[in-house]
Amino acid sequence: MMLKTTCLIAPLLFISSFKPQPSFKQFTGNFVKGYSSLKIPAMDMSYVSNLKGIGNAADIKKQTAFFESVKSSLKSFSPKDLTEVQRTDYELIAYETALNLERLALEKQWAANPPKRISDAGIYTVPNGKAWYAYFLKNWLSADVTPDEIYKFGLSEVDRVKDHIEAIRKQSGLTEAEFYKHLNDRSFFINDPADVMKAFEHTKSVIYSNLNNVFNTHKIESLKIEQGANQQLAQTPGYYDRNVFYYNQFGKPYNKRQVDWLFIHEAVPGHHYKSCINAAVKQTDVQRLFYFLGLEEGWGAYVEELGKDLGVYKTPYDELGKWEWDIVRSVRVPMDIGLNYYGWTDEQALAFWKKNIKNQDDIALREIARVKRWPAQCITYKYGAGQIMQWKAQVTKQEGAKFDIRNFHDRILNLGSLPVFMVGERVIK
Repeated sequence: MMLKTTCLIAPLLFISSFKPQPSFKQFTGNFVKGYSSLKIPAMDMSYVSNLKGIGNAADIKKQTAFFESVKSSLKSFSPKDLTEVQRTDYELIAYETALNLERLALEKQWAANPPKRISDAGIYTVPNGKAWYAYFLKNWLSADVTPDEIYKFGLSEVDRVKDHIEAIRKQSGLTEAEFYKHLNDRSFFINDPADVMKAFEHTKSVIYSNLNNVFNTHKIESLKIEQGANQQLAQTPGYYDRNVFYYNQFGKPYNKRQVDWLFIHEAVPGHHYKSCINAAVKQTDVQRLFYFLGLEEGWGAYVEELGKDLGVYKTPYDELGKWEWDIVRSVRVPMDIGLNYYGWTDEQALAFWKKNIKNQDDIALREIARVKRWPAQCITYKYGAGQIMQWKAQVTKQEGAKFDIRNFHDRILNLGSLPVFMVGERVIK
């Protein structure tokens, strides 16, 4: 997990400046100024916060006028006549314009008949909740997707991850009951915080020495490892913020099976690694306006698949730690759609959880509450990772013996932060 206000837009005189556009440079400059003046708040994970932030009818009308003007002005330019950098700006502006107009249409309906109280029982329970959820899903995933297709994708990921877990169970030679009992054995847990720190430092050393197996050389800022102290984030295994990887222990024994995959995801070659490269990528003023979590969290989940190439996952149980958390992520995908779009009850969601996840009933209710409170956000991990794995399969097939995974990774990393669909268009050529 990475840690990351509405005002009047510019006068209508500014909006009219979009017609005619003497140059694409002037058009993008006007867009940046106009968009910045709107001070559109970033998406909050909480749907209640997002709905509370909806402006009044006048604000909605002025924002709509701006984006309709941009939409019209985009027709003045042919993407094939633009440079590669300009085409990226063009696509970003077109994508954000369409997404904002979809949001504003929903906000217009909301403002016309706002509820006296915004229900916190889940977005399915608010007026027009299904339409809001479909919009949030597109926004979080940075792609034009539907709840139905993401539900099917989630089910396929549940099956894939369960197959990996079952393969490790068979490798252990234990029955299912013996296997899950063994996972709670004291030998898997570390009590001394100093020993937990040593375990993460060891994983860091091993991964750094093996990075060139799957990555070309990039300049990466120094990384610190610290024990987390933020109680508000105690329910997460760890997190990354500003060149520091934090792992959470809070007085409990630490599960060894979390060490390898968690460092990969949050630190290197996950969030810390990609954040450093993002910072070095040259961006236009348009690109600097936006940040796309669908790719960032997807990258963190994807690189967990590279553990063996990075010299870790030395034992089947080390690798199992990755799949134990990935089955949670996978189950959350159909559960998120079910609760927020299909109208599942908590009891239905819990039954789905228990059918697919063994040995983790203690966190089921917490995760159900999370996907209701933060609809669609948790799908970013699985969707982004799934897209990257699809791209890799396609490029591998295209290039055959010439395929080099280091160069494939650079195709993604050197783009910085873009919507998932735009990255895919540039990786698959």
